[in-house]
Amino acid sequence: MGKLNIHNLRKTISYLKRNGLRETLVTIREHLPWGNRENYQYILPAESTLAEQRSSYWEEPVTFSVVVPAYHTPERYYREMIESVLGQTYPHWQLVIGDAGEDDQLGRLAASYGDKRICYQRLSGNRSIADNTNETLGWARGDYIALLDHDDVLTPDALYEMAAALERGKQHGVLPRMLYSDEDKCDQDLKSFYEPNIKPDFNLDLLMTNNYICHLLVMEAGLMKELGFRAAYDGAQDHDLALRAAACLWRTPGAIAHLPRVLYHWRCHNASTAANPESKLYAYEAGVKATQDFVDSQGWKASVSMTSHMGFSRTEYDPPVLEQRAEVGAIGGRVLGKARRIVGGMMSDSGEVQYLGLKDGYSGYLNRAVLVQQAQALDLRCLRLGEQCRELFREVIGAVYEEEEGTGLYRWKDLAPDTDFAGMGVKLSRALRQAGYVLLWDPQLVCDLEQSGR
Repeated sequence: MGKLNIHNLRKTISYLKRNGLRETLVTIREHLPWGNRENYQYILPAESTLAEQRSSYWEEPVTFSVVVPAYHTPERYYREMIESVLGQTYPHWQLVIGDAGEDDQLGRLAASYGDKRICYQRLSGNRSIADNTNETLGWARGDYIALLDHDDVLTPDALYEMAAALERGKQHGVLPRMLYSDEDKCDQDLKSFYEPNIKPDFNLDLLMTNNYICHLLVMEAGLMKELGFRAAYDGAQDHDLALRAAACLWRTPGAIAHLPRVLYHWRCHNASTAANPESKLYAYEAGVKATQDFVDSQGWKASVSMTSHMGFSRTEYDPPVLEQRAEVGAIGGRVLGKARRIVGGMMSDSGEVQYLGLKDGYSGYLNRAVLVQQAQALDLRCLRLGEQCRELFREVIGAVYEEEEGTGLYRWKDLAPDTDFAGMGVKLSRALRQAGYVLLWDPQLVCDLEQSGR
């Protein structure tokens, strides 16, 4: 919940109504005092860096169409959006504005800049956001399409960084077809920047829990136009698009690229979803629907439902996921110490424990500690292995894989007490990933060391 302001007060009241006093107090306790992320500051690239980007030579420049569906946009926000595109250090772009309003005021403002790269078009009417966006896409002529909301702004290096990522992909022989960056939020005056969304590299199962990709999303034009936006998922139309694109791309290494830089400022004001999530509850319900559609399209037998955190969902598999998804080699969960602080579970490839020290019941940064997601490494003390991986387990660990009755987790207490469970988990996880398997982390799986006597 972060900073104490009117927007977060609304979030707290909404959470209280849905989840009761006890869970609300736990959530408040977690986020107060405010963490280090509240000290975040967006730092504009140095002018020398921006100047160097402007003078860059592109032998075969890719062209971006920045697509903006607009409707009754306040003049100030509209001007700042346009000027954020005009201020790009990368010059090969087209700004496509599809206006669903009743007059041509926005058209006159766009024309006042005198830049031929701005393509303003009146839409045939104000229909759904998906239909409005699809009609706007019809005027996009770029190789790639970037999505920009009519009241948000790009950082000046946004398109340059996207072009550079495409150039790197070309040099490595794999041209990304979908790219996304980190983002932050800002106040309506573009003065205060906060709540940075520092995203992981592509993580399909995390995308199934929420649209963590969000902004800035850039996609190959042909792919976006082929998929289009679906009015039945209005409010979560971008999430639905990302899931359907992922269905086409996730098995191809390098086809989806993450740029670990803040390239997009999501403006918060009274009417925005960013500031008041309950104002668009239908959007979160549409997100659940979009994820269910994705699950069904993959042939998985599972049901998707919203969690206690608005806008986040969970997928329950029946039969279990290890029996349905051949690419999933193992599932891991949380390892809790005596104080019920996370002490083990999901790890980086170097063995760094993710969410280390987080108390039981806390949700962590952007609620990710309570979301199913793909992991680089898992701890042996809270592990469930697919049958197809059990011989590999014996080769790596030097022991037969056996499960505890009741929990179905690996019977780790058969190993010597001085075993480096985390280190062995990293070793096994590397072998599984090298063999082509995906590792899942499910925070609802728990190993309580105090109860286990270890």
